[in-house]
Amino acid sequence: MLNRLFIITVLGCAGFPVVTIAADDKPSDTIKTLLDTQVACWNKKDLDGFLLPYWHDPGVVFQSGGTRSDGFEALRTRYRNRYQAEGREMGRLEFEGIEVIVLSPDAAVSRGRWKLTMSDGKTSGGLFTLILRKLPEGWRIVHDHTSLN
Repeated sequence: MLNRLFIITVLGCAGFPVVTIAADDKPSDTIKTLLDTQVACWNKKDLDGFLLPYWHDPGVVFQSGGTRSDGFEALRTRYRNRYQAEGREMGRLEFEGIEVIVLSPDAAVSRGRWKLTMSDGKTSGGLFTLILRKLPEGWRIVHDHTSLN
């Protein structure tokens, strides 16, 4: 008899549907859904929803542009200052070419390309590599290395 345990994850994005994931789904599919939800939250200007998949711990690391942010609060402050402070806009985010490599039942790497389009049509983008761990609260990004083209 197949027992299916359903986990309901709400990523906090206003108006975004609840994501239901069966326990026997592939980790790669779960991680891709998590990243799709991040994009949807960003595009609804919900920074907290976008940040929810990050590990809310002093051990999370974000590296970009020659700088390193250690800890969730530093990561959140960096994003707020760069994309919401002083009337700045968040733009429209897209992820492309997402790859997920499952390393073990509780560890994975994801990589892809990001593109941000602002209301004036200007774009920026680059590559990203994420290290994810399956923690009691679900899959979480524990390391993010993002480059700018």
